Amino acid sequence: MTGIAALWIPIFVAAVIVFIASSIIHMGPFWHRSDCPKVPNEDKVMDALRPFAIPPGDYMLPRAKDMKDMKSAEFMEKIKRGPVMIMTVLPNGCPSMANNLAQWFLYIVGVSTLAAYVTGHLLPPGTEYLTVFRFACTAAFIGYAVALWQMSIWYKRAWSLTLKATLDGVIYGLLTGGAFGWLWPA
Repeated sequence: MTGIAALWIPIFVAAVIVFIASSIIHMGPFWHRSDCPKVPNEDKVMDALRPFAIPPGDYMLPRAKDMKDMKSAEFMEKIKRGPVMIMTVLPNGCPSMANNLAQWFLYIVGVSTLAAYVTGHLLPPGTEYLTVFRFACTAAFIGYAVALWQMSIWYKRAWSLTLKATLDGVIYGLLTGGAFGWLWPA
């Protein structure tokens, strides 16, 4: 076993490396450019929704009150007529990238810390690079990617988005595993 206190350097080095890699992936001309296509007649849709002043949050449309309501003829007609959607409404105005990036970095530190916890409980100091890499990489991949799959299963998020995010998770996991293998205590 390797205590978490001995793993703060690999935790933060992995976090910085993943943060830089994710910035390059998301700012470069890579696979995320087409993640959210433009809504047809965007201006008309925005003009139609604006008077409702929908507060920020997650919504389902149409939304049944309960299981009984889901089976009603009225609800079934709403489903047939459409649109059927799950939507996230964000606050108006330009989002704070500094706030989002700070939260993202804290998340990365959290995933790296969990990878350190799992790997540290399984392996002693002085373990060879490839063994450390394998455990840290797997734990980090789970933290970055696996939970996203349920969004495509339950909320019909495009599988293409989930697969792209899974590829990101593979890259972040590999980078985390590499940092841990490189900086594992002797």
